[in-house]
Amino acid sequence: MLIDPARLALQLNNPQWVVFDCRHDLMDHSKGERLFREGHVPRAHFARVESDLSGDKTGSNGRHPLPSPQAFADFLGRHGVGEESTVVVYDDAGGQYASRLWWMTRWIGFERVLLLDGGFQRWLTEGRPLAKDWPIPRPPGLLARTQPEMVWSVATVEANLTRRDAVILDARTPERYRGETEPIDRVAGHIPGAINRFFKMNLNSDLTFRDAAELRREFQTLIDSVGGKPIVHQCGSGITACANLFAMEYAGLTGSRLYAGSWSEWISDRSRPIATGADA
Repeated sequence: MLIDPARLALQLNNPQWVVFDCRHDLMDHSKGERLFREGHVPRAHFARVESDLSGDKTGSNGRHPLPSPQAFADFLGRHGVGEESTVVVYDDAGGQYASRLWWMTRWIGFERVLLLDGGFQRWLTEGRPLAKDWPIPRPPGLLARTQPEMVWSVATVEANLTRRDAVILDARTPERYRGETEPIDRVAGHIPGAINRFFKMNLNSDLTFRDAAELRREFQTLIDSVGGKPIVHQCGSGITACANLFAMEYAGLTGSRLYAGSWSEWISDRSRPIATGADA
């Protein structure tokens, strides 16, 4: 699931390997593309979080709704991804954005996808080369084989308020979860019953991932604390939730799901209940 810069460098001239730069800023949507133009891993393609990794917004489906599976498959295909490809994703935020592309790729049935451990910063720190080119798109040719069971809808989350079949794991900062601050969405708080694990708890100070065995112990303790129920990941808009989902898979705890609409979809209907404070 992870790849280090040294191993990636060995594959940069391999046409079967396709690299995606997912750098982004939730408060400055043009920043990622600016950074890409200033320098990126050679042969990398740029993935726009707001369009390539998101679908059309309706005002009630959250800030980053999923695109159609085939639209995403076509995006990958235009950038050289075929059935035999290996995909590598990276960002500069500890996988905050790259894990979204990692998850979406698996969502359409494509398994050979790796995340660059330590991201763009580690690539730079190790003194590896940069490029400023913009790869030329090609005709798409990848078929989506969607795994619908990987996604929870808002209706399923609503039903879970009473059924309690699963536990929602909120990847946002503790302050946002508790409703003490909300820098992006118009309402603060969390989904009733959700518990909190900030996604950066999965990282070392250099933004590499912590030891898989350590993460497994922590996530298993969390799962045990809620009676062993399945985990459904959530955040502000379905982006950083994928970082927690990635960490669980990396730790060997497979099968958790994503509430893609997340908090920004939940609050679009003011009749849905909201919780605040530290208690779920």
